[in-house]
Amino acid sequence: MIDRAAIAAARRQLATQPDFLRTTPLMRVSGRSLGVDCGEVWLKLEHLQVGGSFKARGMLYRLLANPVPDSGVIIASGGNAGIAVAAAAKALGVRCEVFVPEVSPEAKRARLRALGAEVVVTGAAYSQAFEACVARQKATGALQAHAYDQPEVVAGAGTLALEMEEQGGRLPDTVLVSVGGGGLIGGVAAWVESRAHVVALEPERAPTLHAARAAGQPVDVEVGGVAADSLGARRIGAIGWEVSQRHVHEALLLPDDAIRAAQLWLWKELKLAVEPAAALGLAALQTGAYKPQPQETVALILCGANFDAASLA
Repeated sequence: MIDRAAIAAARRQLATQPDFLRTTPLMRVSGRSLGVDCGEVWLKLEHLQVGGSFKARGMLYRLLANPVPDSGVIIASGGNAGIAVAAAAKALGVRCEVFVPEVSPEAKRARLRALGAEVVVTGAAYSQAFEACVARQKATGALQAHAYDQPEVVAGAGTLALEMEEQGGRLPDTVLVSVGGGGLIGGVAAWVESRAHVVALEPERAPTLHAARAAGQPVDVEVGGVAADSLGARRIGAIGWEVSQRHVHEALLLPDDAIRAAQLWLWKELKLAVEPAAALGLAALQTGAYKPQPQETVALILCGANFDAASLA
């Protein structure tokens, strides 16, 4: 069970490493400045977190909450979770091995290597990299970190919502959250509970939560598209699914062209360089997929920035 108490406990544990995580800024702008008819839009700039994504919170907590053997920590990741684990492992002085699928960008692989991680590229999709990672973990006994489906990982992600509430002095009316494997929405929704409206956002070509809601349980889906490197989980995680069943009542799908347009808009208009996964919230507002009320305050979580910045040109 991931709830507010678990997230508060994660926050206390993470505070024991004050030189690692960053308190990321909360940018508050009028809705009209984004071309949206609502009162205010909050942008939680989590792409400025250590390792370039929100994942650093949960991965550090995973390492702090468990004994790490001499063989270190091991993970399968499309990129962001691996980078977060590698950064945390470097800070704590432990070994790190990361299995990435072939779809992962070279920019993310280079970042992993720069952080001292051993990178293994295998499998056409995340699921295949994960299988190889599990086999390797059984052979080495390394601490297994999961990209999105472990209690520490989800609770750690939830600390960004706690932080956002502190910075804003309250919760916004609505939080728009990108969904891949469900770690982020699980943490955010567990902190928010029913105190604000949480909306799940997925690319049309990576509909893990949408498919699970239609089936009544997590199911495998084919994934692809512009955000597949970070939102490319084939199945929603058990924890994210459970939390979303309790606290998330709206899930929307967005086309790749709208996600890409929002990513470019954030760069051109606000000079915020983020990966496609971080642009789903703005895409939902710009396309009208989510239509806020005139006085509504809406929060967007810019969740990551590990991509080839040349693609913004």
